[in-house]
Amino acid sequence: MKPTMLTTLSLLLFALTTYFPLAFSNEQLADINGNPIFYSTHFYIMPSIFGAAGGGLKLGETGKSTCPLTVLQDYSEVNNGLELKFHNPGDIIIDLITTDKPLAGIEFVEKPECAESSKWVVVEDDDFPRPYVGIGGIEDNKGKRIMNGSFKIVKHDFGYKIVFCPRFTAPPGLCFDIGRHDDANGRRLVLTEDDPFEIVFVIPRRSVA
Repeated sequence: MKPTMLTTLSLLLFALTTYFPLAFSNEQLADINGNPIFYSTHFYIMPSIFGAAGGGLKLGETGKSTCPLTVLQDYSEVNNGLELKFHNPGDIIIDLITTDKPLAGIEFVEKPECAESSKWVVVEDDDFPRPYVGIGGIEDNKGKRIMNGSFKIVKHDFGYKIVFCPRFTAPPGLCFDIGRHDDANGRRLVLTEDDPFEIVFVIPRRSVA
């Protein structure tokens, strides 16, 4: 191979790794058995360590709400919780879920009849010390504030973590880990800066919808 060709290839590789690092860091999202997760896949979100870390995710009533709008983690490790899926934006070309990319949304497969939507949102409530994960729209969360932003899944230790990136932050691009907070109403998923909830995905044995 001519020296000029070697130089050209070297420069191209340098440019790709320097200016497009995500192309090499993103990876296909998979469950605990290595099965790929698509928009059509239903799954449970579980802690990466079985036992005292608790079980799967569910919905519950908190504060003065009479509708189960708050995302909670079940305290029992034998409870898988409720099934979830990734929100399909409707204009995808490849049915591929990868890490480190903003998601169109995360939602529960079954929607409570009293809720406008089962899609995850981050809620700010003056009666709670930090923003937490809930579901529904503005009408469902009257008296509270819904933060604009997007979730993404990031590889973390032996599993993954969920990250929320608000649309407007100072400095720009600031994201927060999703952690857990215990109170009288249960174990909520909340925004945190230093204590992420490490998770894995578990696909039910039956066929996906």
